[in-house]
Amino acid sequence: MKKNKLILALGLLVLIGLGVTQLYFPGSALVASTETTAAAETKPIAPEPPAAADKTAKPLPQVSVETVTPGVFSKTISLSGAVGPTKTARLASPGEGPVESCIVQNCLVREGDQVEKEQVLLQISRDKAAWAQLTAAEQLLNEQASDLDRITRLVEGGAIPGAQLDAAKSKYENAKAQVAKAMESAQDYRITAPWNGIVSRVFVTEGDYVAPRTPLIEIFDPASLVVQFSVPETVSTQMHKNMGVQIQLDAHPGKMFQGTVSRVYPGLDERTRTRTVEAVLAEPVDLLPGMFARIQATLIHIPDAVTVPAFCLIQDPAGGVWAFVVEDGKAIRRSLTTGLEVDGRVQILSGLAPGDQLIIAGQEKLKDQSLVKVTSNGKTDLPS
Repeated sequence: MKKNKLILALGLLVLIGLGVTQLYFPGSALVASTETTAAAETKPIAPEPPAAADKTAKPLPQVSVETVTPGVFSKTISLSGAVGPTKTARLASPGEGPVESCIVQNCLVREGDQVEKEQVLLQISRDKAAWAQLTAAEQLLNEQASDLDRITRLVEGGAIPGAQLDAAKSKYENAKAQVAKAMESAQDYRITAPWNGIVSRVFVTEGDYVAPRTPLIEIFDPASLVVQFSVPETVSTQMHKNMGVQIQLDAHPGKMFQGTVSRVYPGLDERTRTRTVEAVLAEPVDLLPGMFARIQATLIHIPDAVTVPAFCLIQDPAGGVWAFVVEDGKAIRRSLTTGLEVDGRVQILSGLAPGDQLIIAGQEKLKDQSLVKVTSNGKTDLPS
């Protein structure tokens, strides 16, 4: 029992001694702490995982590309027109009077009738005086012809002087002129066809009183039917003779006819600012005046043109045009020379070559030599 109390007392004295030591020698604990800290600082620091660096890297801009490929480049224009004749005649007469039945039975023609050259189409009354004058002029001509023949023989025989022969010839020529004039006056009352054709319009009927030079009948030559159309001023200089065109006629649905420009009018219509053009069909087709026609004309045709979408081009404030292509994962700026634009595609005259990878989307904020990631339709291309 006494032994246990002794051990307890010794332990208590040790604790009291340690407390006193800390009170009078505080640096001893600080040294121990400093040594511990220094030991900790000498430990190697582990590097950051690579994943942390990847999370802070800026992603590359994504772009879509199109491979530059030569192809057919053409500019066409769609127009409308109508079938019409180029050879027509509107017949009139300097005579006046009522339209009457012809001496030739049923001579008054109707629309659609086919007529031949010199055929009587219509007759105007009050022509009897003209025919009477013609008869009298022809009788006088016969008399002058007889006198001329008689005087010629007398002069040749020396019975009369030669001056009388000259006077007889003069009278004869005058009589011939009177016959010609009377013939024209008589024919003014009979309207005849100047050539073979078809009657398109008749402006009068039997019994109508017509004044001098009133239009009476109109005829046309069916062999002269062509497709007539007008082109706007902006492309008027691009139309030329022998140009090929495609023609559709509403009267022949579902068929496309090949045609050729046969005539280009020399000037513009001042009212409509258009230029009239005529075309003929390459094959025989049943045509009628007034048929509606739809025309397609190819103004420009380039078989191997380099073209790009218009929206991928960038306009320079100085007036230049440029675009980006992808080379070795970088966006390279190219200065371009452009040509025509048709249906949203622009012809490139210089600056691009077949096979170039043209950036068509995502180029708005790119700079020359920028690294890019190529995508297709919004999806990154997978390596093959």
